[in-house]
Amino acid sequence: MEDDFDIEKSPLCQVLTSDNKSVYVDIYRGDDHGWLLEVVDEFGNSTVWDKEFSSDEAALEEAKATVRDEGIDVLIGPEP
Repeated sequence: MEDDFDIEKSPLCQVLTSDNKSVYVDIYRGDDHGWLLEVVDEFGNSTVWDKEFSSDEAALEEAKATVRDEGIDVLIGPEP
């Protein structure tokens, strides 16, 4: 049996760039109607936040704050 459901993606999904490195910010609706945040690097490594956000704007702000406060390298994994 195959699950058949549509994922609601936020229009705020985007690429963030810092220090000549980029990551893709993916924001989508969760099971509990909150917003989930996933950041994917150029190698396909992903970082997923455990909590759901009340809005897609809050999720995007969290991604931007992480890059600003901790540096983009914390969101980039090893090359395959």
